[in-house]
Amino acid sequence: MKHLIEPLDFTTEEYEEIFRLVDDIIANPDDFSDVCKNKLLASLFFEPSTRTRLSFETAMLRLGGGVIGFSDAGVSSTAKGETLVDTLRTVENYADICAMRHPKEGAALLCSKAMKTMPIINAGDGGHFHPTQTLADLITIRYYKGGFDNLTVGVCGDLKFGRTIHSLVRALNRYENVKFVFISPDELKMPEPFKNFIDPENYYETRDLMEAMPKLDVLYMSRVQRERFVSADEYERLKDTYILTEEKMKNAKEDAIVLHPLPRVNEISTDVDDDKRAVYFEQAKFGMYGRMALIMYLLGVQK
Repeated sequence: MKHLIEPLDFTTEEYEEIFRLVDDIIANPDDFSDVCKNKLLASLFFEPSTRTRLSFETAMLRLGGGVIGFSDAGVSSTAKGETLVDTLRTVENYADICAMRHPKEGAALLCSKAMKTMPIINAGDGGHFHPTQTLADLITIRYYKGGFDNLTVGVCGDLKFGRTIHSLVRALNRYENVKFVFISPDELKMPEPFKNFIDPENYYETRDLMEAMPKLDVLYMSRVQRERFVSADEYERLKDTYILTEEKMKNAKEDAIVLHPLPRVNEISTDVDDDKRAVYFEQAKFGMYGRMALIMYLLGVQK
């Protein structure tokens, strides 16, 4: 039994296997419509979500399986004082695989260690990791850029709490000659632990998005996350630090792509949506295909 808790739980070879399966699903969706018949996904979201939760549930339904679960921690027995592990050990009796989001870092790892038969997929644990968003990101980059080697990737916005960014950088760092540009205000810089595994020659930090734009093959925007701030005043001060507009896109490469894990607040103006380089809504669709392939992979089912 294998779990997906953080991006490096899979080797690059395992990712390639999933990418090939995604290619097959996109080309021949009807071939996969009942591969998970009689299988159940437990969708346990202790923190709000739209895309990730619906993407997982849609993925399982498109594979012919079923879904149980909740989207509000208040309706689970943890609200009565039950431990998270006890909740998951109970759900293990009902479901074949589980996608879990939780606001506390390490929650998914803790639960995975208690499982006997049910693979756990980390759908986001606080500001730590979000490996299935990384899967969506990688599939999108691979589709538009043909691969990952020799890319310059800019990540912009909330690098301190941005679990999608932490996960993506960790995954991309395994490929050949990938360069990173970390774009953020000083208060939201990339944490040291997430920089320590990168060769110092392969990244630099800046506060200036416009200076970085012409160098980037991929620009990954992120919102400043209100829910991660203790101080409302600090959030208000930082939330509008970077706003990408079509005017600013004039400084980007013609073949660059703009990604965003969504939800967007105002960090990408809607006038960018019609730019062919803006692929964040396609990215969401690739996420569904990636989760279909991941569910199949972890359950060991084939078409």
